[in-house]
Amino acid sequence: MANIQERRNKDGKLISYSIRVHRGWGADGRQLKPWTATFDVSPTWTEKSAKKRAEAFASVFEKECREGVTSDSRQKFGPYCDYVIDLKEKTGIKHSTIVRYKELTTRIYPALGHMKLKDIRPDHLNSLYSQLAQPGAESAHAIAKVDLAALLKEKRLTRLELSNVTGLSLKAVYAAVKGERVKKEVAGAISTALGGNLEDFFSLDTKERTLSGKTIREYHRLIHTVLDQALKEGLVAVNVADRATPPKVSQRDVSYFEPKQVTAIREALELEPIKWRTLVHLLLITGARRGEILGLKWDKVDFSSNQVYICNNVLYSADVGIYEDTPKTERSKRYVSLPAETMQLLKQYRAWQNGEHLRLGEYYQDQGFVFAQDTGGPMHPDSVTTWLSRFSKRHGLPHVNAHAFRHTMASMLYFNGVDSVSISKRLGHAQVSTTANIYAHVMEAADKKNADILADVFLKKA
Repeated sequence: MANIQERRNKDGKLISYSIRVHRGWGADGRQLKPWTATFDVSPTWTEKSAKKRAEAFASVFEKECREGVTSDSRQKFGPYCDYVIDLKEKTGIKHSTIVRYKELTTRIYPALGHMKLKDIRPDHLNSLYSQLAQPGAESAHAIAKVDLAALLKEKRLTRLELSNVTGLSLKAVYAAVKGERVKKEVAGAISTALGGNLEDFFSLDTKERTLSGKTIREYHRLIHTVLDQALKEGLVAVNVADRATPPKVSQRDVSYFEPKQVTAIREALELEPIKWRTLVHLLLITGARRGEILGLKWDKVDFSSNQVYICNNVLYSADVGIYEDTPKTERSKRYVSLPAETMQLLKQYRAWQNGEHLRLGEYYQDQGFVFAQDTGGPMHPDSVTTWLSRFSKRHGLPHVNAHAFRHTMASMLYFNGVDSVSISKRLGHAQVSTTANIYAHVMEAADKKNADILADVFLKKA
């Protein structure tokens, strides 16, 4: 039964009733916050009449609460968003997604955090999206004004150690040391670790930048997720995010290497250590994501059937460090067939790795990874990015990144007449439509090539 309490002003005059409906207990054993409402009293009513009206209102309010068709008049977006993120984490959503959600809240809360769920309208969301699209919406950045590499050497501090001390990704540390533009927060963390203020080591980059439509869509998706949960719990009548207008995102053309570039990369790889030669070879042949290759273990390499089973992913987060997780989606767990040449390279690499194990002795704690640190543990994902960057500069090659190999593999398959279903399966996409959308321009180019082939076959004069 609803709890009804009088509210009077300092003169003792009845002004409203506070209505509370018990919600029960959560799965964690904690009492859930009650549903609440306020029933305002008209100055023309008698107290007896007001009480009867309040009781009638409370009865209807309680019924609506139980049936999930009412809203909590007090619940604010900020605390409720925190609750939803915590709920998603407990239900097993990927840690990387939780980290991203929390990053997004830093810009959402100033605009919506103080607002009651029931008061949020589509125009509030549209206003936020417009604000995010304005120049200067992207957080401030900084560029090193001192030789950080020399400073680290002086302090006998490696880049990996700096990454561990600051909780920053290795990629961010390397970028700062190389004098590249980094987030102000990154610069601040490095400055603190080096025993100074940001101004001692970095100059602020004042150039105004805007968030992309794709990034703004991420904010929209989080807001939609939160309001969708509120709808399920009967806290709002509708999900107003469905009526908002986030920016449209135009699909970017994917970057891939031409056959001549692939040949040049492979020739350059012959001059590199077998570990990296094998790793890059697998990136190209499998089309797997960087973390999926680093998560591959020897017991998932089937030499008898010439295939690997991709079911593990290595990621990095500042709060937990390097960790293992499942691939991006359930469809990302997949068997990938490999040519005989790849399997032979894997055998050669495994023989080299076994020799390293013997050389290192007890120092090496084998965890079964195909590609591992010198200690046997999983490699930092950014170490692949860093190595590829140095590799491309060392050999005068175009910029090489891990995802470009994924696009290259898919593109080559399209140009050789392989269907989207097969390519999607090899890439581990959740839906074939995802593959088709990403590689739309590649499919168009492949179709033009097919038209030329048909013209040569059917229309060419003898």
